[in-house]
Amino acid sequence: MKVVAINGSPHKDGNTYQALRVIGTKLEENGIEFEIIHVGHKAVRGCTGCGTCRKMQNEQCVHTTDPVNEWIQQMKTADGIIISSPVYYSGVAGTMKSFLDRVFYVSGSNGNFFRHKVGAAVVAVRRTGGSSTLDTLNHYLAYSEMMLATSSYWNIIHGTTPGDAVQDAEGMQIMEILGNNMAWQLKMREMTKNTLPAPAKIQKVMTSFIR
Repeated sequence: MKVVAINGSPHKDGNTYQALRVIGTKLEENGIEFEIIHVGHKAVRGCTGCGTCRKMQNEQCVHTTDPVNEWIQQMKTADGIIISSPVYYSGVAGTMKSFLDRVFYVSGSNGNFFRHKVGAAVVAVRRTGGSSTLDTLNHYLAYSEMMLATSSYWNIIHGTTPGDAVQDAEGMQIMEILGNNMAWQLKMREMTKNTLPAPAKIQKVMTSFIR
């Protein structure tokens, strides 16, 4: 089994990374492969709502000036996905938001290949805005019918300069528990996949409120 974590921070080794490494250590202790993909420092354009991915059904975004299509396939083949971001003005960092909009729209437009994977969202924040950012990240996971991994509190860790997060004792514990809980869910999913059929996929009803 494998978990892919998306680091949405511009800083490769910042506090977002520190949180992911704690989770990753627990996953690896449970025999689960772990990989971090650093997205936040790339020039990732936003979704233009062109609908080409839905029309073509090729699991690709029409925009190819960045590695998004490569990352989509890495996430598709993973058993679990972690999406993480620092807090910018009480929200998800811009590059990460552009990445998420495109990736999850491609998945949803091509059969929702993230469905029933184990997912978790993680936030690094200096002071406030962590809960609203975590809520935004969780929207992507919930919309995709993913199984959310949780911890003993919100998946938020605090720090200002890179490395500060390791001093947040509660935050570090939250990440450790999240890693163990995610590993447990992944193992349950793996053990029951041949004995407990997943709910049948239902065609989505799209309702417009404009009459």
